[in-house]
Amino acid sequence: MWSLGFPYALLLLPLPLIAMRFLKPAEGDAGALIVPGSIGRLLAAGEPSALRARARRLLPSLLWLCLIVALADPRRLQTVDAIPELGRDIVLALDLSGSMEREDFSLDGAPISRLDAVKKVGAAFVRGRVGDRVGVVIFAETAFFAAPLTFDVEAVAQAIESATIGLAGRSTAISEGMGLALKRLSEIQSPGRVIILLSDGANTSGSVQPLDAAHLASTLGIRVHTIALGPQDLETDPKARDAVDSATLRGISGESGGTAFRVRSMADLQAVAETIDQLETSPAARPPVEVYRSFWPWPAGLGFLTALAIMVMDRRFAW
Repeated sequence: MWSLGFPYALLLLPLPLIAMRFLKPAEGDAGALIVPGSIGRLLAAGEPSALRARARRLLPSLLWLCLIVALADPRRLQTVDAIPELGRDIVLALDLSGSMEREDFSLDGAPISRLDAVKKVGAAFVRGRVGDRVGVVIFAETAFFAAPLTFDVEAVAQAIESATIGLAGRSTAISEGMGLALKRLSEIQSPGRVIILLSDGANTSGSVQPLDAAHLASTLGIRVHTIALGPQDLETDPKARDAVDSATLRGISGESGGTAFRVRSMADLQAVAETIDQLETSPAARPPVEVYRSFWPWPAGLGFLTALAIMVMDRRFAW
């Protein structure tokens, strides 16, 4: 649908005709010049043709028309995808302790490590968060940002895929990973701040208890979704090696207003990613919106070319 952004500009179209009607022409000296016949014939031969003379009269009118149409701002209503300017701020806190090397997951019938499973699903999840700012915290004995909060989800996905066990130690400091994520998110004034905490063990390092960090997250208005990864639970089999502390992770999510997930297989992990996508809807999935596209540069450009043509003709022929 076409429309004009400033339709009242069209009222200026008859302005030159009004000026010609009511304004007196400038008075100039009149006189005659007698020249030899040979020079007169040359002057007559140099007069513009009828087509050029007509162009000299019409070009100023075309220039005025182009300027007025450009000023009126012709535009067309178009349907485009919603621009996700106000996406969520999501930090993935990934456990990279030594237990993530265990190959108790399966992909296409072949055993893979817990880390490889997280890389595959986590990278795909991040690539689907177009419009959100996403960052990655890696924690084990210590914690650090592997990827800062950014709209470049592809760079974050690549950071997840290149994660290596041993960079942050081999023990598990859940509170360290949460604390670093909370520190960064607390500096942002946004209603959609989320931490996705994934761990396959129990908190064995750090000076702050995970539930205390969860209480801080609740105070700051930051939700923490937790993912307990691994086949065995510490509460049901406390003597099991590398058992995950599901109870603590449930307490973290419950205290902060998030959701706790229990993952024992690759299918569970993929289902969790899909569920979190639904819980934290991305603005990229919003319905399309209608916006105006302006076309004023086209008449403005034609007016510029018309002005150039007038200048060229003015150099060659006297008005």
